[in-house]
Amino acid sequence: MKLYIKYMVSTRCKMMVKEVLKKLKLHFIVVDLGVVEIMEDISDIQRERLKKELLAAGLELMDDKKAMLIEKVKKVIIEMVHYADELPKTNFSDFISTKLDHDYTYLANLFSEVQGMTIEQFIISHKTERIKELIIYGEMNITEIANKMNYSSVAHLSSQFKKVTGLSPSHFKQLKEKRRIPIENIGDFNESN
Repeated sequence: MKLYIKYMVSTRCKMMVKEVLKKLKLHFIVVDLGVVEIMEDISDIQRERLKKELLAAGLELMDDKKAMLIEKVKKVIIEMVHYADELPKTNFSDFISTKLDHDYTYLANLFSEVQGMTIEQFIISHKTERIKELIIYGEMNITEIANKMNYSSVAHLSSQFKKVTGLSPSHFKQLKEKRRIPIENIGDFNESN
């Protein structure tokens, strides 16, 4: 039996869900972002207990088919932006539509209606957070990040990044460096230098 869980977006969430399932003596086959497959069918009482336990962990067991579809869209985007080695070279709309086997226009309209933002806005916010993460890691320059994140140019990445954050990527990088104080300088009067 498949169950869909809202707000399940990290490895830590997956671990929490596994603990909840063990606690309720439910045997899982797969625990993935947003979806769990368990061996048994669950009763209404078990479903309510699971719902209550997940809520206590900040997660939500979903019943509504449309809400489940929205979570699937989010899961595809999160996996695509944060966990894939490289973003797909096709349009995001084609990628999402193919991945979920649904018409993109239907998905886009449903997503906007339920989330109050477009799929494109959701993707851009996740790409921006991923770019911040890559800048902070410092292992890639902006050109490499633009290529990895499938931007047509550094200018396009910079423009979109600035529109979302109010900062250019290079300014963000400078802020990051100024935000941290080396351990040996903590407590010095001139620690802002």
